[in-house]
Amino acid sequence: MPCFRQLTLWSFSIDRIFDEAFPLFPIATIYELLVLIPGLALGVRRLHDIGRSGWWLLIAFVPLIGFVVLLLFAIMQGDDGDNAYGPPA
Repeated sequence: MPCFRQLTLWSFSIDRIFDEAFPLFPIATIYELLVLIPGLALGVRRLHDIGRSGWWLLIAFVPLIGFVVLLLFAIMQGDDGDNAYGPPA
C-alpha cells in the first residue's frame, strides 16, 4: 500500500502544480477546439491548390517525416490553372 499512497500523493502534487501554472487551461482548450476545423480546412485547401488530396494531411502523424513533407507542400508553388479540384482560389 505505501507505493499506492506515494503514487497518489505524487499525482496530486503534479495536478496542483499544473492547475497553478496554467489557470487558463480550459479557455485555451476551447480556443484550440474552435480553430481546429478552420485549420484543417485551410490545410486541405492548400493541398488542393497544389493538386494533392486533402488526405495528405494524415501524413502529419508520421513522426518527423510527416512534418517535413507538409512543410515542403506548404512552400510549393500552386498550380497556375485549373486542376482536379477546381480553379485556383
